[in-house]
Amino acid sequence: MAQQAMSVQSLHGITLESLLTRLVDHYGWDGLGRRIDINCFQKDPSIKSSLKFLRRTPWARDQVEKLYLETRFTN
Repeated sequence: MAQQAMSVQSLHGITLESLLTRLVDHYGWDGLGRRIDINCFQKDPSIKSSLKFLRRTPWARDQVEKLYLETRFTN
């Protein structure tokens, strides 16, 4: 529970769109699709369609947020 609260706090103020855009910039769609096995990253991906899916699929959003927190961005 403490780790979940820490994760939520770490993401405070970051929109899902900016989080996803940063992951795509860092990994590319192919890299993102290899790390998180969901169709919206693998078949004709776009920010708009991915956001729609992630907003209504909590388990997928959790995976994206977890990857974001674990990623060491260089920029």
